[in-house]
Amino acid sequence: MVYCPRSPSQIIDGIRVASVEKKNRTEGIKILTDNRSASHLYALSDRMEAGLVLSGTEVKSARDGKIQLKDAFGEVIGGEAWLMNAHIGQYSHGNIMNHEPVRRRKLLLHKSEIKKLHEIIREKGLTIVPTKLYLKHGLVKVELAVGKGKKLHDKRESERNREMDNEARAAMSRRRL
Repeated sequence: MVYCPRSPSQIIDGIRVASVEKKNRTEGIKILTDNRSASHLYALSDRMEAGLVLSGTEVKSARDGKIQLKDAFGEVIGGEAWLMNAHIGQYSHGNIMNHEPVRRRKLLLHKSEIKKLHEIIREKGLTIVPTKLYLKHGLVKVELAVGKGKKLHDKRESERNREMDNEARAAMSRRRL
């Protein structure tokens, strides 16, 4: 066996041992729901990942895909970040201790991230929009984006650009055949 310095493994006492590499960022992620209307209604910029404080039945219901983020938004209240109006349906096998479908849920962010979000929202009049809810290594995470509401003409322009891109792709694929 020959030692290769670019190989992700090492040779120790004549035995090849694989070193631990950083995992691929997409490995171990299962998307539970997307907020597709967010990109239509808002011009999205800074994205960040936050943990979510959930009860047991909420996690089980989220794994079943009973989540809706369409009307949800983020808010900073008293130095804490909250996810408002996110609908997580009740768990089908839950008992009397089942959760409320629509309630405010705490977002787990570092203090510096919360401060940054609060300043952006307060000064520029932007909003925090949840774009995805997913499982990452068994934990429920939410992807947040800072968004500015689009006007009607902005929405039309986005739709026009999307149609032009689709037509261009279709023409290129016809050309290849």
